[in-house]
Amino acid sequence: MTEFPMIHTNIWDSLWAVPIIIIVTEVLKRTLPIRPQYISTIATSVGLIISVFISHPHNLSAGIFMGFFYSGAAIGSYSSIKTSLKAYRGRT
Repeated sequence: MTEFPMIHTNIWDSLWAVPIIIIVTEVLKRTLPIRPQYISTIATSVGLIISVFISHPHNLSAGIFMGFFYSGAAIGSYSSIKTSLKAYRGRT
């Protein structure tokens, strides 16, 4: 029976990866004609690239696993910020 891989990560990886994913996705969205339904796919791709090649370069399974977490956190944060701004602007 194979064991689950040990994934060693620290909080600093997510503290810089999530904002970078949001920024790169926003820059791509504003510079290229990207349809809105592909934004989350782009964020996931950027998260996987960051995780596999920068955060966990020697452990592919950990890189893929954490890449999905980084991109999910970025997508959720972006959605939360967007909803909060819409609610704030609608109130004033």
